[in-house]
Parts: sequence; structure tokens; C-alpha cells
Amino acid sequence: MVKKIALLAVIGAAIFGFFYFDLNSYLTLEGLKGELDAFKATINERPWLSGGVFFAIYVVVTALSLPGAAILTLAAGALFGLATGLLIVSFASSIGATLAFLVARFVLRDTVRSKFKEKLKKIDAGVEKQGAFYLFTLRLVPVFPFFLINLLMGLTSIRTWTFYWVSQVGMLAGTVVYVNAGTQLAQVDSVSGILSFELIISFILLGIFPWIAKGIVAIVNRRRVYKGYSKPKSFDRNLIVIGAGAGGLVTSYIAAAVKAKVTLIEAGEMGGDCLNYGCVPSKALIKTAKVAQQMRHAETYGLEKTSPTVPFKHVMQRIHNIIAAIAPNDSVERYTKLGVDVVKGYARLRDPWTVEIAGEDGESQTLTARSIVIATGAAPFVPDLPGIKDSGYVTSDTLWSTFAKRDTAPERLLVLGGGPIGCELAQAFSRLGSQVTLVERESQIMGREDAEIAEYVRGVLSENGVNVLTSHNAERFEQDDNIRRLIVSHDNEETALNYDEVIVAVGRKARLEGFGLDELGIRYERTLETDGYLQTRFPNIYAAGDVAGPYQFTHVAAHQAWYAAVNGLFGTFKKFEVDYRVIPWTTFVDPEVARVGLNETEAKEQDIDVEVTRFEFAELDRAVTESATKGFIKVLTPPGKDTILGATIVAEHAGDLMAEFVLAMKHNLGLEKILGTIHAYPTWAEGTKYTAGNWKRANAPEKLLRWVEKFHAWRR
Repeated sequence: MVKKIALLAVIGAAIFGFFYFDLNSYLTLEGLKGELDAFKATINERPWLSGGVFFAIYVVVTALSLPGAAILTLAAGALFGLATGLLIVSFASSIGATLAFLVARFVLRDTVRSKFKEKLKKIDAGVEKQGAFYLFTLRLVPVFPFFLINLLMGLTSIRTWTFYWVSQVGMLAGTVVYVNAGTQLAQVDSVSGILSFELIISFILLGIFPWIAKGIVAIVNRRRVYKGYSKPKSFDRNLIVIGAGAGGLVTSYIAAAVKAKVTLIEAGEMGGDCLNYGCVPSKALIKTAKVAQQMRHAETYGLEKTSPTVPFKHVMQRIHNIIAAIAPNDSVERYTKLGVDVVKGYARLRDPWTVEIAGEDGESQTLTARSIVIATGAAPFVPDLPGIKDSGYVTSDTLWSTFAKRDTAPERLLVLGGGPIGCELAQAFSRLGSQVTLVERESQIMGREDAEIAEYVRGVLSENGVNVLTSHNAERFEQDDNIRRLIVSHDNEETALNYDEVIVAVGRKARLEGFGLDELGIRYERTLETDGYLQTRFPNIYAAGDVAGPYQFTHVAAHQAWYAAVNGLFGTFKKFEVDYRVIPWTTFVDPEVARVGLNETEAKEQDIDVEVTRFEFAELDRAVTESATKGFIKVLTPPGKDTILGATIVAEHAGDLMAEFVLAMKHNLGLEKILGTIHAYPTWAEGTKYTAGNWKRANAPEKLLRWVEKFHAWRR
């Protein structure tokens, strides 16, 4: 801080002296013309010294962002001629600009970053990718004040050397114009006269040139990427989609709706993981478990409590019946009627436009398409633990078929993983009569949520009979005498956990093997490497859903599908970058946990100052009538502002209630707008309005209200 103050003092003194001693009078067109002969005489006597002094003055004026740089540029041409003047100004202006850039970085960047960290993070991401290109464009167009560019670029993460050399090259065209005009100083009547309308248009065209160059570079890169492959002269399809989960179904649906010829390839069940193994069966199970729990606590509703009998096979049959009831929505027949060519089989990319399909009937066919979308989903990740292959484990995918064979719920159930899937299944099976132990290696369950939320859910699970073990690391599986156990370690001590069934729910990984991606050099680690338009290494091959990341949610897959379809079909003319600004999600424990945007933990990590507004459902009439008063709403806003940065809801209907906050964030509506919206009484949705009311009371204009109070007293 002392160094910053000292530097500011020096700069302030220099600027004060500049104006106090009226040095700016020399940096006007009239002042320059008046002293031109005297300056030339001095230069003739001492050319090297004069050139050095002029160079230093130019650097200082530019570094301090003083008015007069344009006059000095003219003077360079008038005093030293085009070649020498251009040499002096080109380097002096770049050095001075870089010094201004460094001053802004040293004095202002930390302060600005502390207040606008998130915005600058996005700017830095863009600067990292194309900072030199944008700076070059700005330097070519003198409509943008150069001193502002110096200061603003100093706040970004662009490298100093990059800033220097791009400025050197980018300002050269404008410098030539001004220095050349200086050689004809006698004919120049005003600085504005140098920049005629025609010249401004020329500069703007120069500014457009980098964009044209960028297009040329893109074409060159495209040729390089596709080198060695022969593009078909015509295509069998406009679009081929691999995978019939949420991402693939929506992509092919959109393509058919706009009359494109599209083929959808699926080797497994139509509807993908969500319908067959994930969202649908798990929510059906959760509902049954909730009813069983309500029966045990029927006295809450004025009824006789009872211990439910759980015919487990019936429970599992209901789940499969529900899957069957929804399946027609995602069926081959429905999509065929919509105009999609559905092919059941295994797809493999042969080149960027060609897909080979090994059909279920043993036949194979090859199709070409202008664009291809990979939407192959994700599968449960199974850790490579000793003994796991013989442990009899199931995953969130396989438990529905495996457990369907059981007459009763597992007596001792072990759930490995404390994420959303693990927590949901642990609570549900505990309510259905299983003795459930949940093992999580981290210090809290539901690691993406606030510690407060995680502890709340942990308490709910414990109330439901789940034994929650956090900070326990799974070491190995063992079995002997028909007894199966998991060995876990905690504080350097090992414990054996006996079980009848174990569910592995430690995460999911994208399905990326067996589709020919490696042979084509399409890069991936946990997910496919894509750009903002969902394009892979080959611009005509896109990804959507779990294979693309960064979120593994059905609704995000459907969201990405629109971009994959539209960019794949119309990207030659217009491409759209995926919008991830407002992504909600819900964990379907009871009560549910829903979130959108920032939570308190992330705000602290990102050093974002927030105001937290809460509303407890114990105060909501509808919650009281349903004896469901547990839970709350927590909204984050900037201090004193009603802009919604994030919201977390814990309640029986949290996932449904979150929609209002999602809409508000998407369309930049603040809490004031929610407060001014009529909500039906008595409904759960009133909770969002009351949250807005709590924010309003906390931010009431106290001074104004005191005057209003006096006004009312006077009126009485």
C-alpha cells in the first residue's frame, strides 16, 4: 500500500507540474507551429540529444495519459521526417502505453478485482483465448481512446510482453498517418482535420481486417484438422445422433422438427439412463418410501400410526410399471412418427462424416452426415478397490433388475458414496426397512452444497435410521463363510462393515469408449473436450449431455441438445454459444434440496460479498397445514441490492419452488419483482414472496421512513 501511495504521489506531482507550468501550451497545434523553427534549429545543432529528449517526453506524456500525444506525433513528422519520426514514435508510444498499463495493473487491479471478481474472471477467460486479437483490433481503430485501452488492459490478465508487441504492431498504421501528416504541418489546420471521414472509414476497415483474418485462419485450421480425410460430395443425412438418452432424443426431435433428415442410433434402451435406471425409477422408489414413512408417523396427521408391510417385489414391480408407462414417450415408434430414422445398433465413427452401425439383427450399414452429435451418456463409476469384483455390488443402473429378484428389501445395505444419488437411495431403502450405512470419504456428504445444508441432510438421514459415516475411506472388500464386508479406515483405524447388498454410488463417468473417438484423435478425459458451441476437435462433430459436461443432469442434456442441433444444422451461417449462467438442480431426499447459482461456500471461495436472506417454512401457513414445516429458503444478493446471485431451498417441494428463482435469474428480475407478484394463498409458492419480503424489510430506507413517520404525525 505504501508503494502504491508513493507512486500515485509521484504521478500526481508530475501531472500537477505539467499544468502548473503551462507545459500543455506546447502540446497544441498553435503552440507547435509557433515554436517549430526554434525546435528545428536545436535539432540541427544536437540531433541525437534532441531525439532522445523528444523520445523521453513522448514516453512520459503517454505513460501519464496526458493530453497531447497526437500533437507530439505530428511534431515527430515535422521535426524528424517520416522515417525517423515513425521510428521514434512507434517505440515511444508502445513503451509509454506499457508503462501506463503497468501502473494500472499495480495500483488498481487488486482493488477492482476484489469488487468485480466474477466479471473479471470471465473477461480474463476471453483474454486468455483471444486477448491479443482483440487488443490488435482496438489498436487499429483510433475511435477508441488509446489511454483507456492502456488502463483497462492493465486490469486483465494479459501478459505484459503480449500487450507491448501487439500495441507496437497495432498502432503502426495510425502512427504512419499522423507522422506523415506532421511532415505537412503547415497545411494542417486542426488535429480533427487529420481524421477526415474517409480516413475514419479506412481505419474502421482496418479494424474489421482482423475478423476477416480470423475467418481465414479458421479455414486454414479446418483444412489442417481434416487433413487426410476425404469429405463426401453428398451426404445420406443432415445429422446423425449417437445415443437416445435425453440429449440424443431432444437433438433428433429438433432436427426432425425443422425437416432435416436425421438418424438416431441407440444400442440399449430408448430413453437412456434417466428413464430406465436413474430419474424415473429412483423417484418412484422415493415416493413409495415416503408413503411408508408417513404411515409410521400417521399420528402427525391425526390418524392411527401403523407399521407398513413392505412387499418388496410389489414395490419393484410398481417401479417397472412406471418405466413402462413413460417409455412410449421415448419409444422408437413415437420418434419414427416424428420423422426420425431410429436405428437400433452400435455406432462407430469411421471418419468425421461417416458412421458404421452394427445392427441388432447382425446386419451393418454405413451412413454419412454433414454433422454428427455424440450423446452417449454416462455410466456409474466403479472404483478399483481390492475385492470389489467379488463383492456382489450393484450400481444405480443395475440395482433395479438385481433387486427385482428379491422378496424383501436388503436387511443390511451398504451405500458407498454420499453424493445426491447415494443420499437419495440410502434414505429410501432405510424407510423401506433396510439397515443402511452410508460411507463417504470426504468430511461432509453432498460436497457441492453448503456445510449447513449437508449437516441438515445428514440429520434427516440419521432421523430416518441411516448410519452416516463421513471421513471414512473404503479400503477393500472381503468375504468368508458367506459373510461379506467392507473394510473402511478412519483416523488410521480400520473397521469392518458387514452387508447383504452394497450399492456403489461414487459418481458417473462419460461413455466414450468403443465409438472410434481415439482413432480420430478426438480428445477426452472425464468428458469430451468441446468448445463453447459444443464442437469437438472436428467442427462438424458435436457433443451433448453427460459426455460433454460440465453438469450431469437430464435437464442440462436437453438444454445442450438445442445448441447441438441448431449449431450442427445451421452453424455454417450462425452459431450459438451454450448458456450455462442459470443451472438449477435438486437432490430428492425428503425434504428436497434444490439450488441455483451461488451458495455461501462458493461466494466465500470466490471472495464475493453477499447478503443472505432467509425464510423459514415454519412461518408458512401451507407448510403448517401439511405438518411439513421443516426447511427454509436462503437467497444470496449483493449487499443492498435485490439481484439474485443464488438460491437454496430445503422443503418438501423445493424442486418445484425453485422454478421462480430460476426464471427471475434468467431474465434479470430481482426480489422486488417477486415481492410485487401476486401468489395464491395458501400455497408453497408464497415462500418465495415472503423471502423477498424479508429482504425488503432488511433493506428498508430507514431515513425516509423516519420522515414519513413525521409526515403522518403532522397529518394527525
